[in-house]
This record gives sequence, C-alpha cells and structure tokens, in this order.
Amino acid sequence: MKNITVSVDEEIYRKARIKAAERDTSVSALVKRFLAELVGDESDAERLKREERELRERITSFRAADRLARDDAHNRR
Repeated sequence: MKNITVSVDEEIYRKARIKAAERDTSVSALVKRFLAELVGDESDAERLKREERELRERITSFRAADRLARDDAHNRR
C-alpha cells in the first residue's frame, strides 16, 4: 500500500473532518474511498452493497412499532 500526501486549505480540512466524523470514519478513509471510486475499482453492484452495509451499520435501533400510520406516511390528513 502506498502513502500519499495531499495539501488542502484549513477550511476544507475542517469541513472534511466534520464529514468524516458524521460518517464515523477518518479523512484518510474518505480520500481512499474517493480515489477507489474515481478509478472504478468497484462495480455499481459492489458499491450499492457497500453503501447498504454502511447504512445498516449506522442504524442503531429500530422498532416496527415506531412506524408511521398509513395516512401519516402519505400525508392524508
């Protein structure tokens, strides 16, 4: 694996750190994912599977009883 150095201004770095924290990852992982997508290392199906896995990992609690009523879901009041 190769290491690279990237220079960005402080504001971009600050925003990148915030985005990384929101996604529970690092700036390095975000850059790595971006570069992998850029060169097309994963197919659309692989990307969708990865995104689904990441989304499922972020869901910490779910109860079927918390679902919306049908009318509420369709704004039928």
